[in-house]
Amino acid sequence: FIAKCYAHCQRLTQLLNDVSTITRLEDGSSRIERESIDLRAIIDEIASDVALLPDDKRMRMNIALPSPMHVMGNSTLLMSIFKNLTDNAIAYSGGRDIYIKAEEGDNDMYTITVADNGIGIDDDHIGHIFERFYRIDAGRSRKLGGTGLGLSIVKNAILFHGGDIKVTNRKVGGLMFTFTLPKA
Repeated sequence: FIAKCYAHCQRLTQLLNDVSTITRLEDGSSRIERESIDLRAIIDEIASDVALLPDDKRMRMNIALPSPMHVMGNSTLLMSIFKNLTDNAIAYSGGRDIYIKAEEGDNDMYTITVADNGIGIDDDHIGHIFERFYRIDAGRSRKLGGTGLGLSIVKNAILFHGGDIKVTNRKVGGLMFTFTLPKA
């Protein structure tokens, strides 16, 4: 009973944190500080966390980024972008690899892709996955601890940074998120 209560408290805490992040992005974005951030350091930290996961949850991280890779932004929000995309790939893709790469765009933006080699999702869901509380499989998401806000946070954090995002199914399987972030 105590373990079940603890799990529900953890889920509620995550939900409150996610709602707080979205609210902060929408209502107080002018008060969120931006600075030059080494994005490579954030992604390396996430890769280190993934390496510590049990074998059945661990995915291989394939990273192709310049080092250092400075973007103008907020470190907490940048961390949430890559953490949410990585966590979703681990929880739902069924794949074994996550690919993160960046290219220098023609303007002042990096073009970044985060992809996995999992099962992808039906095209019917593609247009909805950034909506708040949208779940492709609500029962499975709830069992795995999802709040249905992770991809909404990703989209809003990218928009906050002046970028844009799109998602497609990869021809070889899995999902690919392509987005832009400003160079520092």
